[in-house]
Amino acid sequence: MSENQHWKGYLVVEAEDSLYIQSPYVHEEKIVYGPDSDSTTMAVAAIQLMQINGHQINAIHLPESIDASTVYLATGVDSPLHNDELEFDEIKWDVLAGDEATLVVAKVNTEICDFDAPQDVEIIDAEFHNDMGEAWCLEQSTSNVSQGAYVSQSQYIEGARARLSLASQNVDGNLIWPPRQLDSLGRRLPSESELLIGKAKVESWTKLSAAGAPSEFSLRAPILGGLQTLLVSFEQGPRGVFLVTDDVDYSPVIGDIVHFAVRKIYAQEGIIRYGLKAIPVRQ
Repeated sequence: MSENQHWKGYLVVEAEDSLYIQSPYVHEEKIVYGPDSDSTTMAVAAIQLMQINGHQINAIHLPESIDASTVYLATGVDSPLHNDELEFDEIKWDVLAGDEATLVVAKVNTEICDFDAPQDVEIIDAEFHNDMGEAWCLEQSTSNVSQGAYVSQSQYIEGARARLSLASQNVDGNLIWPPRQLDSLGRRLPSESELLIGKAKVESWTKLSAAGAPSEFSLRAPILGGLQTLLVSFEQGPRGVFLVTDDVDYSPVIGDIVHFAVRKIYAQEGIIRYGLKAIPVRQ
């Protein structure tokens, strides 16, 4: 079994054909999710690490607490919750949810070994944890009406694969991200075909005050003390603007290297909208 790892803001312990992943935060002696994490974001991180380690995962069983569409768009891994035409008995992998903010990814029928508990847990500020939880509950309420730009569910899904997986368009050898439908001459561009490397360099940054943040974030921005965004450049050419994960105390410096993780961005019509946020590379 490998040593504990930090991976996309989570704590991970690996075995040969399985992986244990948990939130690093503890509240009242229970492991809890960070302010913009949930079981979906952690499942995406776990599957991505298994893929990086060479495991071929085409389909997986997911608990109903995980948004199967987001997992598919971010990782390419399908599930019966997303595609009811899959043959249930032919799926070789499971995601198992714990009672707290923990998950295990393993092959079906694997006898799960006892994972060593990660050591780098930290106690989350109770007031912050409770206030963020209440804000998300209100934001996800169907009675909550966002005053910001309206994005329908179909519009969100249409661009979600590129946003969640860094899929770019190759146009005459140049990569375009975020993807566009048409070029400057009105010609239709090809669909996304190449993934950007998941690290980038900070070129500029800004922090919006709580009062100046977009209204989609009006419930949470005051708790966070504003919203921090980064303009980054990828090695392959494209640039992009990303929020920083909500649980990172980070003072950006131009030239810093960041990587990216799927996190909750905001909720609209009672549905969580997921996207990539930046995390500074640990030194």
